[in-house]
Amino acid sequence: MSKAAKNNKPARFFHPRLLDALQGYNQHRLIKDVGAGLTVGVVALPLAMAFAIASGLKPEAGLFTAIIAGFLVSALGGSRVQIGGPAGAFIVIVYGIVDRYGLANLVIATAMSGVLLFAMGVFKMGTLVRFIPISVIIGFTNGIAVLIALSQVKDFLGLQTAKLPGNFFGMGSALVHALPTFSPAATALALGSLLLIIGWQFGVPRLVRSSVWAARLRLVPGSVLALVVATLVVSLAGLPVETIGSKFGGIPSSLPALVWPDFSWETARFLFIPATTLAMLGAIESLLCARVADGMIDDRHNPNQELMAQGIANFITPFFGGMPATGTIARTVTNVKGGGNSPVAGMVHALTLLLVMLVAAPLAQNIPLAAMAAILMYVAWNMGEWREFVHLRQYRMPYRATLLAVFFLTVVFDLTVAVEVGLVAACITFIYRISSLSRTEELTAADYPALDGLQGQVAAYRLYGALFFGAVKLIEDLQDHLPGRTLLLDMKNVIYVDSSGADSLNDLVRSCAKNRVRLVVCGLMHQPLDITRRCGFVASVGADNIHPDVASAIQASAGLAHLDAAKP
Repeated sequence: MSKAAKNNKPARFFHPRLLDALQGYNQHRLIKDVGAGLTVGVVALPLAMAFAIASGLKPEAGLFTAIIAGFLVSALGGSRVQIGGPAGAFIVIVYGIVDRYGLANLVIATAMSGVLLFAMGVFKMGTLVRFIPISVIIGFTNGIAVLIALSQVKDFLGLQTAKLPGNFFGMGSALVHALPTFSPAATALALGSLLLIIGWQFGVPRLVRSSVWAARLRLVPGSVLALVVATLVVSLAGLPVETIGSKFGGIPSSLPALVWPDFSWETARFLFIPATTLAMLGAIESLLCARVADGMIDDRHNPNQELMAQGIANFITPFFGGMPATGTIARTVTNVKGGGNSPVAGMVHALTLLLVMLVAAPLAQNIPLAAMAAILMYVAWNMGEWREFVHLRQYRMPYRATLLAVFFLTVVFDLTVAVEVGLVAACITFIYRISSLSRTEELTAADYPALDGLQGQVAAYRLYGALFFGAVKLIEDLQDHLPGRTLLLDMKNVIYVDSSGADSLNDLVRSCAKNRVRLVVCGLMHQPLDITRRCGFVASVGADNIHPDVASAIQASAGLAHLDAAKP
């Protein structure tokens, strides 16, 4: 079935993509999905633990999220290949919530964000997320990447300090004061892990001549290789570095039981803004990821179904020891490149992680936190759109100011504040741009010979653009320069009129009546015609003064001008 045919299908309230993918499903597709799911599961293992540790949680929180949320997002989502789980974008937000409100309230905030995400999908708000300007998205993404890297300096250098504060200045101050506790062993291990990840990513194609073997080796993620090598080095050499076992006591080898946190409306009231931030960030991340996947597999996801699946996953997962989840670009791309062609691959990825946790949990004892910090440093670097800073001079000042403001506010203050300021700045810029495109143009005898001889009696103007609250000054200027007999407005090129624009038109009618000037209008169509009818403008002007085009309006205006001139 073609993409166009799929898009013409009637929309259903809740219809997971899995139901469509299973039609015609066969053994060949199953083998490819299983292979891709196993690969993604291996990739997700170190990332899930690293994201949880960086968020101020135990490593199993990331694993539980990748297993439960990953399975639910694939089974219920609107994308064929999207992989859900913990993401780097959430680190700063989750860390701040845990630091300020505590772990129990993180559960409530995550569940609340799930309700909000589901509601966004129900009310078909999936497409609205695309309206967020790219400058805002790049600004907060780069800001989050900087904060992730900064939060990993402690483990990267092996510093001995209490829990880092959740704010930029407090974090920086704590790291500076802890520098005397610098650990050469941890730093060497972290640097070695980082170099191994980078070298594996970019060196495999050069070292391996066979393109087939190079492609196969690339399926083995550098993060997993670095984690294995670092763990072996720590185990065999007995390096004095902090490990998952020494800090967290290892990870459990079973899924947690359902835990219901203490809930009160008083607490929920303070968690609404953090929950909204989690929901918006999750929606942006998941839908951007789904769009990237669409481009790779020539498909189109259902954004509203995806939001509902994300909502269900985020509502259920925290009650089983998880953290916020969303679509993840790195794991989704790995899934596509590994041959994944249906949501079954994502479900296999979740089951793979479950199997690894049940069987190999004791092996995680010796995983060094320095190696996890190196993995996250690499994730932070890949996460940022750093080239945009170099290319800023190519863009106009509003774009540059918005991007830099959001970046600065994200790093120094708070992501919520940054996004709010960025959206306000983007809206103001948009209003200014659209209002500058709206204009009036005086029609003369050179344009329409019928106007010859009517100077001083008939003034004709053509309006362009949108007549909204940012452009009502155009009508106000006409009110200040009314002609002697007749004012003709050609509104054929007006594409939109809002309530403020309609109100200004009614003010123009009243001004014309007060100054005994006849108002003639032509070219009203579509939305402008509808709203001017509903607001009473058309009725006030009168059917005799409404015309389909400029020529008939000028002819009528000329006749009216001669009649008015003949009156004593």
